[in-house]
Amino acid sequence: METKKLSKGRMLAFASGDIFGGGSFNITNFLYPGYVAIAVGLPVQTAGIIMMAVGLFDAVTDPIMGFLSDKMRVRFKTRRGGLLLCAPLIIISLFAAFYPYATPDDGERTMQFLIVLMSYIFFTAVQTTIMIPYFSLSSEMTEDYTERARMTTVRLGFSIFSSILCVAVPGILVEIFSGPNDYNGYIVMSLTFGVLFAICVAITGLFAKEGIPAPQKTDPFSVRDFIRPFNVKSFRQYLWLFLCCQMTMAIMSALFFFYVDFYFCAEATASGEGNIVGMIGAAIMFSMQIVALPVYMKIIKKYGKMAVYIIGSAIWIISAPVLLLLPPESNPVYLYILAAVMGFGISGPGLIPHAIFGDVVDVGHLQFGTRVAGAFSGIANFINKISQAIGLAVVMGVLGLAGFVERDILNPDWLAIQPDSARMAIVLLMSFAPLLFMSLGIYVCTRYRLDKDRHAQVLAAIESSDEKEKTAVLNSL
Repeated sequence: METKKLSKGRMLAFASGDIFGGGSFNITNFLYPGYVAIAVGLPVQTAGIIMMAVGLFDAVTDPIMGFLSDKMRVRFKTRRGGLLLCAPLIIISLFAAFYPYATPDDGERTMQFLIVLMSYIFFTAVQTTIMIPYFSLSSEMTEDYTERARMTTVRLGFSIFSSILCVAVPGILVEIFSGPNDYNGYIVMSLTFGVLFAICVAITGLFAKEGIPAPQKTDPFSVRDFIRPFNVKSFRQYLWLFLCCQMTMAIMSALFFFYVDFYFCAEATASGEGNIVGMIGAAIMFSMQIVALPVYMKIIKKYGKMAVYIIGSAIWIISAPVLLLLPPESNPVYLYILAAVMGFGISGPGLIPHAIFGDVVDVGHLQFGTRVAGAFSGIANFINKISQAIGLAVVMGVLGLAGFVERDILNPDWLAIQPDSARMAIVLLMSFAPLLFMSLGIYVCTRYRLDKDRHAQVLAAIESSDEKEKTAVLNSL
């Protein structure tokens, strides 16, 4: 076993991989619906159908990929070879997912729909084959409690920076390189970011060497592998912390530009005047998440990881209702300040599930007698995607019931004036979603027992042959 201290080179190499993780999800979330409706010419509702179908595909592939990743780790003593093999596929799959297939006659629409669906499934499959081993790798870089938190802090800094980059730049590339009668900007965008992402993943595959030896064997594949991680109490608590944060983030991110366009800057939107208030606000919010990371790292060292989750959640819960107090058409500086405060809060609960993942995998190692990080990663990734899908579905359903008037995405000159009921639904959802979900997250924090001292006991029990000691440690959690 190597020394506990992670070198800067290995840490940066590992963090490089989440440039793809953070950036690719933002590109698809922000651009894909418009791409389907405008560049391809399919009805905008089709984007929702495609994403739902892909979500079902993910439900099957994530846990399976987790098992395969564990198998590769045993056979080849590393997961990183898979990252190197799949890195070039990022370029091909992102290009296929955003290729502007010509709008066909009505009789060819079914075939076009299938082509778009399969290309998006291909891209998602590549994401899965990379991100599941990557998440698993996070638990195997080091077994040290504090070093894992430091490594995760750096990794999330890379991820958030990539998120900022991929909120603005892809749309700019599409706009610049698309002509009056073509959408070749999507080709430029997909190839540019495909190459960038492939290089970043390859760096992780080449240089992010594991610090924990691979196990000697894995159990044969069975349905039990899908549910076994749920037997670990610490993992169930981890999932609740992850679910609460991801659900809230999905709701807030989905509604942020709705809030800016139809509530805070409603007059500018209705008059057709372009404004960048939302873009600046989002950039400030993401940037403050990076600024907050070293602060939270100091809190972790002094008070533990759960303290960071609780403090960040409290800031988020208290600041979100201020959205109700900001008068429409008021000075955007007020919104920017609030975005900065909320971003600082969001960073805490956003950091901790990633920081404790490796610790929870160690508990699974103690409980099962073997290390199955891929199985834990597959379930966690699945929960992440499902929680965001549910959050978005609930938001859209509530807005529909509130009378939200959909924008005709094929007619850029048409702008909707939203009824007061829809405007109020937007601001109420954004104001109280953190209270609803993050309060639950805080409660789970108070029940979570895997602190630094108990984690040291877990590691010692793994090396011990005393079954009573193992049982005592597990019972203490």
